[in-house]
Amino acid sequence: MPELPEIETIKRVLLPQMKDATIKTLTVKRPEVIAYPTAGEFCKRLAGQKICDVNRRGKFLTVLLESGDSFTLHLRMTGCLLVTPSDYPAEKHTHIVFELDNGNEIRFSDTRRFGRFWFFQNGETDSYSGIDKLGLEPFDRRLTSEYLKDRFGTRRKSIKECLLDQSAIAGIGNIYSDEILFAAKLLPKRPANTLIIDEWQRLISKISEVLIYFIEKNAVTPEEYLQGKGQEYRNTPFLRVYGNDDKPCPICGELLCKTVIAGRSCVYCPTCQGETEGI
Repeated sequence: MPELPEIETIKRVLLPQMKDATIKTLTVKRPEVIAYPTAGEFCKRLAGQKICDVNRRGKFLTVLLESGDSFTLHLRMTGCLLVTPSDYPAEKHTHIVFELDNGNEIRFSDTRRFGRFWFFQNGETDSYSGIDKLGLEPFDRRLTSEYLKDRFGTRRKSIKECLLDQSAIAGIGNIYSDEILFAAKLLPKRPANTLIIDEWQRLISKISEVLIYFIEKNAVTPEEYLQGKGQEYRNTPFLRVYGNDDKPCPICGELLCKTVIAGRSCVYCPTCQGETEGI
């Protein structure tokens, strides 16, 4: 599933291609990807609307329209959003096509069909998508060591699970929780209530540092993004632990270990992250 750095990249790549364009018509081939309202109402209300901006919130994107209306989307596991020329070959599993007045199309494809769209009229409260339940953004100044300690400091749940809690911090998933904990030298299975204030502070500093690093590494041109079908730009070569189990740690050379925490895979260094010290 794309996480915050990937969603931020998609926003930065697609916004200049969508901004100030008017949606002429829509074609929805799979009505189930429209979660609210109905697919018919979604198409009817968006036709003729002008796009003025795109915002990211956690792993959600919201397209703002000149009228004050908006639509929100979540790519989930395999969703892909592309802006293409109208004659560009369509991807398999393309479920929604927005025809724009500038000759381009916004296309949404999704192999597993888990991605969803929601439309909201000006002034309407979004109580459908789940975006209202998200916690602080990782770059929010209110996200401090005290915030995390107050939230999780008495909990026995693992620190890995804490980072995955979208109601506390929005946008961090399985990939970047591993990378953040490695950078912070914290063992993923450590109970949150065993961390001391210096460790909470170190964790906070690494959250923003790691996410900014990967956003920068994800940077691509619109041409590169389209050529890679919105997928191949991702930062796999720069991941230090995630997906690298049984490979040497890039810092100490110890073999990286893989485990499962709360049903999610997790890769870590037993030496750098303190397991060999019995922490």
